Amino acid sequence: MKITKAAYISGAASYQQCIVSDLPQIAVAGKSNVGKSSFINYMVGDGKLARTSKLPGRTRLINYFLVNEGADTEFILADLPGYGFAKVSDAEKLKWADLLEKYLANEGRLVQVLFLVDIRHDPTKDDAAMYNYLFANNLPFTVIATKADKLPKSQVKNRCRAIASFFKLGQDNVLPVSSSAKTGLDAVLAKLQQVILSDKATADDED
Repeated sequence: MKITKAAYISGAASYQQCIVSDLPQIAVAGKSNVGKSSFINYMVGDGKLARTSKLPGRTRLINYFLVNEGADTEFILADLPGYGFAKVSDAEKLKWADLLEKYLANEGRLVQVLFLVDIRHDPTKDDAAMYNYLFANNLPFTVIATKADKLPKSQVKNRCRAIASFFKLGQDNVLPVSSSAKTGLDAVLAKLQQVILSDKATADDED
């Protein structure tokens, strides 16, 4: 799949503000400062689409983007609030957690979660909690191991294997990506194409 265009739609600060659409949705989830905005910009080929910051916790809304409008691979990308060590009040963290959980539990058009973790480190307790939630609720996801350029190439496969082992997944379910070095995107887009076209075929069969 090739992404030819992407545009911001809106942001939701509460579940009541989440958009309603028949289009399939791809969500991007991960801890604060894992590189979600950089990953999104790399994925869609637009360095300014999602706001990036060196300060964790800047994504405080669910930000929606329309991708490949009018094409067979049209979908909505949902950038979810980061979790973890953002320097905000406990009340604000609870608000983000409530928004995140309600979205994941109730979005009927969610067809895939791109679950971002830092390839350099073992998953955190918050990462483990996110994995357990996705697994327990039977939500389809793929682990994206970000910042692969920060490691020697010889260590990338070993780190992916370690992350897969931590989550009890097959190694093929962990895709290493570097937004800075521009590597790993083909595998991500191939996965998204498979998911979106499968959803479209299911919808056509139901019609």
